[in-house]
Amino acid sequence: MKFASFLYEGQTLLVPEKLSSKEVIVDSPVASISQIPYWDTPPVTPSFTYSKQIQRYLSGKQLLLEELPFSINTIYEHYLNGYITFVKPINQLNERFYCTRCGNDKANLFASFLCARCDRECMYCRNCIMMKRISQCTPLVEWVGPEMLFGNEDYKMEWNGKLSKGQKTAADLFVKCIGSREKLLIWAVCGAGKTEVLFEGISEALSKGQSICLAAPRTDVVIELAPRIKKAFPMVEVVSLHGGSEELQERGQIVISTTHQLLRFNNHFDLMIVDEVDAFPYSIDDSLKFAVLKAGKNDATVAYLSATPDKDLRNKADVGEITSVRIPARYHGLPLPVPAFRWCGNWRKHLKRGAIPEQVNNWLTEQIAKNSQVFLFVPSVNLLESVFDSVKLKLQNVETVHAEDPGRHEKVKRFREGKTCVLITTTILERGITVSNVSVGVLGAEDNIFTESALVQISGRAGRSADYPTGDVVFFHYGKTSSMIGAENHIQSMNEEAKRKGWIS
Repeated sequence: MKFASFLYEGQTLLVPEKLSSKEVIVDSPVASISQIPYWDTPPVTPSFTYSKQIQRYLSGKQLLLEELPFSINTIYEHYLNGYITFVKPINQLNERFYCTRCGNDKANLFASFLCARCDRECMYCRNCIMMKRISQCTPLVEWVGPEMLFGNEDYKMEWNGKLSKGQKTAADLFVKCIGSREKLLIWAVCGAGKTEVLFEGISEALSKGQSICLAAPRTDVVIELAPRIKKAFPMVEVVSLHGGSEELQERGQIVISTTHQLLRFNNHFDLMIVDEVDAFPYSIDDSLKFAVLKAGKNDATVAYLSATPDKDLRNKADVGEITSVRIPARYHGLPLPVPAFRWCGNWRKHLKRGAIPEQVNNWLTEQIAKNSQVFLFVPSVNLLESVFDSVKLKLQNVETVHAEDPGRHEKVKRFREGKTCVLITTTILERGITVSNVSVGVLGAEDNIFTESALVQISGRAGRSADYPTGDVVFFHYGKTSSMIGAENHIQSMNEEAKRKGWIS
């Protein structure tokens, strides 16, 4: 869509090409919005009856015109009355471009095409194209009218569980941070019960009428968190946003979202909680970190959760740049399972001969005999089929799963329900999934894909349930690595700290 600008009562206003008329004397040629250097947003007209539907749909977001189910006439009427503004989608300074939606400024992540809408070569951002293409002529639309407020009368929390000493320490500090501009790191071991730690702080934020976001890098984590939050706060509007979600256009006081979906939000949340802050792709994608900051208000409280925070976050905590608290013990008060190292020779050669190493085979058989389910992690998707073919020769109810597997969520669901005995997986399930009675094996633990943090997270799948707190964890390898040893040391040090504090028996 093309726009022009015109002067009205000392202001420079926009007008879409299709709504311009002879009565409007434009001061710029009709062009792409990116070619118009400046425009104003008119002041709010108090007497104007604005659309509650538009307010609900657009409040706290920046969306493309094509994402809005409203006519351009209705949208423009709200602009003229000061309730909506248009935002330049891609800015240019000299030869550098900058994407307003995702913060991308890398030249190699921009490209141009001959655009039928603006009749010229139009630059677009390749970095966030999965959220619909944003180009120089596609303005973002933002609500600037009255903020949509949430009530605080129905926030009652319906969770009557008891927090462990470690959980209570973290929960009290979290509650204290609500309503401040504080940044908080909650460093909690896998299975510490991080979600339950959040409940009192979320309840405090709801009592203040705040909007809350609980974000995670991976869809699996969002899917697991959503029902738990909804159960704890049944009277509150809770929506779950991820690539396959049916609630993408819904509005809730609590939003549980992948970090990708936050690219559509702007200056909205009072409380931002980022779970698994060290996880891929958030840990390596600056645009997702940008999305988290953009989605929160300037004075938002921000809480980061992780069992394996990166060096940058740890350093900020060490120097007091952010507040931090550590939970080195699981909620059930029993130690973390420490991984055992088992040499299995050249396992790749074994697979080429159509068999897994005998050590792995025997271990799998032992776990099934103990009625334990098994996660078997492998370094890459390419190995899944050969490992599967070898395992299924002796065991039944075996499945594989990976990030691009179309049946991924159904397979994980079957595993959770106990219908699958062995789930052979890539690192996609290193976090965000809890199964009560499970043992964990890592085939090829020496592979570079298995970093220290990945191995800590993988080990953390076992022993999470109070009914089955001692799950087996084995690293099958063809030579120890510093990552393997680092993971072992990390887990042992947490157990030692928890024991010193009297938090584990």
